[in-house]
Amino acid sequence: MAKAKPVVLVTGGANGIGRAIARHLLAAGWRVGVIDRPGSGLKRAFSPRERSVILVEGDVREEETVSRATKMLVDNFGRLDAVVSNAGIMIRKPLRRLTLAEWHRVIDTNLTAAFLLARAAERFLRKARGAMVVIASTRALMSEPNTESYSASKGGLVALTHALAVSLGPDVRVNCVSPGWIATKNYGALRRKDHSQHPVGRVGRPQDIAEIVAFLLDRERSGFITGANFVVDGGMTRQMIYEE
Repeated sequence: MAKAKPVVLVTGGANGIGRAIARHLLAAGWRVGVIDRPGSGLKRAFSPRERSVILVEGDVREEETVSRATKMLVDNFGRLDAVVSNAGIMIRKPLRRLTLAEWHRVIDTNLTAAFLLARAAERFLRKARGAMVVIASTRALMSEPNTESYSASKGGLVALTHALAVSLGPDVRVNCVSPGWIATKNYGALRRKDHSQHPVGRVGRPQDIAEIVAFLLDRERSGFITGANFVVDGGMTRQMIYEE
């Protein structure tokens, strides 16, 4: 009897890193549910006719969206083995101009949505002895001006990761990936100095993140890893820079 294909739910999957993750997992034999906002281009990124794909349009800040997506996958595929909380936005404004509503929008999209996803999927992930991967950012560790809401949300995701790993273990493994500079479009337009400032000699690609996510979802290859934060930034956060 053939082994059933595993099932994963990816948020923020219409573009960029989320799309690369979903596409990579599809190519690896997963059945994939993808959530993104109406108008995000979700149906252009994935054909609704693909038998291994379920598309869900909605706002990940809302409990109904996450619960509906989880139920759709279980109803259609009979299981849920993994979730990838990738959806995220940034509002870059001086602190004095950042409104409370904007603060909440970023925190709820980037951080609260991961909590909602974990809570909605817990029962199914425990049954499957599955895994969750959270996409944070090197902004959890370092900042640029005017990124308070974004940096706070990403720092919260790193902490949420180890909290969930302890609460959901040993049934479910939970890990975090913190990308650095990942160029999601116009890679060929990057300058030589953009690449050379990275110790590895290049700017990152969405596929770089998709590869490590796939590894962390695979219990056979990463079964002893949980509660960890993997910084995937070409070495940038390990480089000391002094201007002379």
